[in-house]
Amino acid sequence: MPRAAVWQMSAGAALISTTSIFVRLADVGPTTSAFYRMLFGALMLTGGLIALRAWRPLSLRTIGWLLVPGVAFAVDLMLWHRSIHQVGPGLATLLGNFQVFLMALAGVVLYRERLGPPFLIGTALALVGLYLLVGLEWGRFDAVYRQGVVFGLLTGVAYAVYLLTTRHVQRSGQVALMPAQLIGVTSWICAAVLAVSMLGEGASFAIPDLRSLGALLGLALFGQVLGWILLVRAMRQLPASLVGLLLLLQPALSFLLDVAIFARPTRAVDWLGVGLSLLGIFIGSWRPRGADVASGTSTQGSRRKDV
Repeated sequence: MPRAAVWQMSAGAALISTTSIFVRLADVGPTTSAFYRMLFGALMLTGGLIALRAWRPLSLRTIGWLLVPGVAFAVDLMLWHRSIHQVGPGLATLLGNFQVFLMALAGVVLYRERLGPPFLIGTALALVGLYLLVGLEWGRFDAVYRQGVVFGLLTGVAYAVYLLTTRHVQRSGQVALMPAQLIGVTSWICAAVLAVSMLGEGASFAIPDLRSLGALLGLALFGQVLGWILLVRAMRQLPASLVGLLLLLQPALSFLLDVAIFARPTRAVDWLGVGLSLLGIFIGSWRPRGADVASGTSTQGSRRKDV
């Protein structure tokens, strides 16, 4: 087990756990924060690759193949950032991680994989945990909070589409780019889609102050660039089960940061719900390493966000 990869994986998960916090601190609309995350991230990645002379020329065919993943990623961020504003960074991030189960179901339909007892047990635990978090008092939540929960779950759907389409263009040989450039190109496409969405919403492109600018730059640097470069480098060297476990640092740390920074009110039942959900996600996403190789399934099904 390469220790360097374990540390890189842990550091990457810790870095991306801050993204939902930066979204709240940016003090701009959800689509606006998503746009600047993509724009600043794309500029950082493209500038770095050009400086290293590692940027490869792009064909219209390559860009065309990446349009669907780019649009799916934009939808994912628009939903997730709205959920962050409505239910808080911790719960929004946890809800998005339910994409693990959608990826597993897609594996059955698309790749004829089999769902064993771990998936069923994990699903049951995760659903019980989710019920403890939001189901017990669903009727007492206002319409905005309930909408945020729905947006959080739909985030998982959009992200699963993004992962599946990205894996398809990579594995089919339609797109042959190094991970950093793939992230960069997808970021440019995503930023363009989000810009159009902002124009449709009538949202402002103005960044209100230096604090907001700093939060948006941190969102791009830690969440879109450094965090996922570390994750991409480490994932290939580690067993899928360990990757899934280490990636759970992200929703767990997001929830803890939400409590520490924004004083999210929590009760014992909330902590139990979080624990069961995280345990269920881990069990549900676990695959023997040999099964991953045999089925062609990668560790990209874990949150958040491997390209």
